[in-house]
Amino acid sequence: MFTKNFMTFTGFPQKFLVLALPLLLFPGGLLTAEEKPNTLTTSEVQNGWILLFDGETDYGWRAASKANWEVKDGTITVSSGDQGLFYTTSQFANYILKVDFEADPETNSGIFLRTSPKPRNLGEDTYELNIAPNNNPFPTGGFVAQKKADSISPKSGWNTFEVWAVWGRFQVFLNSEKVLEFTDPNPIGRGYIGLQHNSGRVAFRNIKLKPMEGKRIFNGTDLTGWEIFSENESEWSVTEEGYLHVENGPGQLETTETFGDFILQMDVLTKGKHLNSGVFFRSIPGERWNGYESQIHNGYEDGDRTKPLDYGTGGFYRRQPARKVVADDFEWFTTTLVVTDNRMATWVNGIQVNDWGDNRDRDENPRRGRRDEAGTLILQGHDPTTNILFKELKVYPVPPRR
Repeated sequence: MFTKNFMTFTGFPQKFLVLALPLLLFPGGLLTAEEKPNTLTTSEVQNGWILLFDGETDYGWRAASKANWEVKDGTITVSSGDQGLFYTTSQFANYILKVDFEADPETNSGIFLRTSPKPRNLGEDTYELNIAPNNNPFPTGGFVAQKKADSISPKSGWNTFEVWAVWGRFQVFLNSEKVLEFTDPNPIGRGYIGLQHNSGRVAFRNIKLKPMEGKRIFNGTDLTGWEIFSENESEWSVTEEGYLHVENGPGQLETTETFGDFILQMDVLTKGKHLNSGVFFRSIPGERWNGYESQIHNGYEDGDRTKPLDYGTGGFYRRQPARKVVADDFEWFTTTLVVTDNRMATWVNGIQVNDWGDNRDRDENPRRGRRDEAGTLILQGHDPTTNILFKELKVYPVPPRR
C-alpha cells in the first residue's frame, strides 16, 4: 500500500507551483479556440492529461437516474427527467479538472467532485460545484452548502471551469478568473466525477483531467525500487538518456513496493513491429506474471484500429480487449491505468480504451478470481523479440473516501 510520504500543505506544494504556473496564469487555456473540442494537444498528452469524454460516446460514464442524457454534436446534454448524476465509472482523488459548460439562464446544475453515485449529504459524500443563476444561494462557481463563489458571473454561451482538487485544498477558476478557494480539514479522499441534472437544459464538453500528487517509481539512473525475477532471460538496463530498457525474454522486473488502488502513468516505446509486453498489477509478489495485465501490443487487423491483435495496448489480457488501438510502434506513447476497488480502466495518449469491472468471486489469486489485495507492479519481457523502452513511470495515490 502507499505510505503517506506525499506532501501536505496549506498552499500548493512548491514543486507544483512551478510546474503549474502557466495553468494558474491562464487557467483553461491550453486549448485554443481554433482546436477541435474533446481533443488533447501534444503537450497535454505529454503532461499526463486524459479525456473523460471522447466527444462521440458515453464510454466510461453511467447514469444514476432517469433523465434524457444524450451525447450529441460533441456534447453531453440533458434537459428533463429525474434529478441525478451522469458520472464516471472510474474514481479519482487529486487532480486538475477542466470542463466546458453551456446552460440556459435559469438552469440549476453542477459538477460533483469526489462524489458517490447518489450523494445524500453535501460535504459528506460529495462536493457540488454549482451552476446556477445569481439569485441562487450558491451561484455558479460556489460549493453548495459550503462556500459561495466570488461574484463573477458566467458569460452567455460556453464557459470553462478549471478545478484544482489536491487533498483538502480546492481552487476553482471560471473563464480564467479565480472564483473560489476552499479548504476541507477532513476531506473526502476519492470519488467519481458527476454531471448533474437538477432543472433546465445544460451541455458539457472538453472534460479532461490531470492526476496530481504522483511520485516517480523509476529514478532514471538505476533499478532502485525494482527486483529482477530470478528465472529471467530478459536484459534490463538504464540507457544514457535515462530510459528503462528491456530486451529479450521471457522475464520480469517487479517493484519492491505494493499498490492497491492507484493511478499509473508511463511513456512507452516499442522498437519493433507488433512487439508484446505488458504491465501486471496487484500481482502476487515473487510469482511470475501473476496479476492483472494491462497489455502492450500495437497490432490490429485489416487496417482497422477497432480490431486489436492480442487484446491491444490498454486491453486487459484474457479479460477484455481494448476498444481500439491508439498507439503506434516506433513512437512514444503515454498510458494511464486507473485501478480502484474492482474497477480498472486504461487510457492511451489520453483516450480511454478500456473500462472493466471484475465481478468474479474474490480470490487472492487473480487468475482464479477478483483480487482485492495490494500487489506489486511488474514490467514484462515477453519473448526473444522484446525491445522496449519505458520512461516517466509515476504512481498517484487513490486513498479511501474517508
